[in-house]
Amino acid sequence: MASYATKVRQDITRWRQAGLVDAATAESLLRDVEANERKALSFGSILAMMAALLFGAAILIFVAANWEMIPRIARVLLLCAVILAGYVGGAWLKLREHPAIGEASWMVAAAAFGGAIAFVGQMYHLSGDEASALMTWGLGTTLAAIVLRSNPLTVAAVGIADAWMVMRITWGFRAFGGFEFPHLFVVMAAILYALSFWTRSQPARHLIALSLILYFVLFAMDHDIMVVAIGLAVVSAAAFAAAAAAPEEVDRFVGLGGYLPLHGLIGFLTAMAMVQFELVDGSGFGLASAITLAGIAAAILLGGRQSRGLRWLAYIGFAFELFIIYGVMMESMLGTAGFFLAAAIILGLLAFVIIRIEKRMAGGAVQGAAQ
Repeated sequence: MASYATKVRQDITRWRQAGLVDAATAESLLRDVEANERKALSFGSILAMMAALLFGAAILIFVAANWEMIPRIARVLLLCAVILAGYVGGAWLKLREHPAIGEASWMVAAAAFGGAIAFVGQMYHLSGDEASALMTWGLGTTLAAIVLRSNPLTVAAVGIADAWMVMRITWGFRAFGGFEFPHLFVVMAAILYALSFWTRSQPARHLIALSLILYFVLFAMDHDIMVVAIGLAVVSAAAFAAAAAAPEEVDRFVGLGGYLPLHGLIGFLTAMAMVQFELVDGSGFGLASAITLAGIAAAILLGGRQSRGLRWLAYIGFAFELFIIYGVMMESMLGTAGFFLAAAIILGLLAFVIIRIEKRMAGGAVQGAAQ
């Protein structure tokens, strides 16, 4: 599949051949595309990062396997040496124009720091649980991301925060059969989201958006599913609508590269699925299903043209919705057939309207270009 930059280059060439732009304008556009194109990691860089991570894992496993044979002070010094070498060596490699290997070295140092917390805690029999260790590890990784302005370390810090949240929930249930929900994760997510702008880590922002959806799903399961799910659906729909109404202004604020509608649709579909499962034996299931189908159709209408990923997500959501409806209504085949017939008629009319609107928009765009 061709990248966005490749498609733009092809369009510029076609415009130049059609006489829509002159040679100077075409050259300027090509230079701008080249300057702003996101450079992908080469295969060699990916292999280098994997090798560095495997090297760090090998060191930690070697230390763990020979733990009793190594003197206590030597263990601490060895772990500190790995951490120091990873961070300092990564910075040196970055300065030597080896960014991928340098970032991989920083990841090795962050992993070694996490291993050091576990080893030292075991060695000195420090009190605490796994969640506390993850919190310490996450704080150290976050500090390293700030100082080094590292994109991958920011992503790693978000991943550790996610692990902390899940562990707090699972450990709380296992230990107490009930616990105080880790609302601190929202604060952590907000701090890491702000940090991602300093480290220029758009992947971290995407991961945080998905993590917040997971947070609300877990929160709904622990508290009131209907209230939390409806709230998540409303917020997700509002985010989608805002991004569709003012895409540039909203993306300038959230920094998701135009993918806020995709996250909004994911949140909406997730929330409505929880609502439907909660109402599976109630009278409101049909209304929830109709709202879900309307939301999917609206998403395709408002954002489907700009995003192929959003269209595919909407198609998958539509297929899953039909599967849920059939599974709930299969006891009444006549009722199911009637529902599908009504849905087919409504969606057919909607498709007709959308096609007419898109043709008019395309015709208007062609006339504007001709003028």
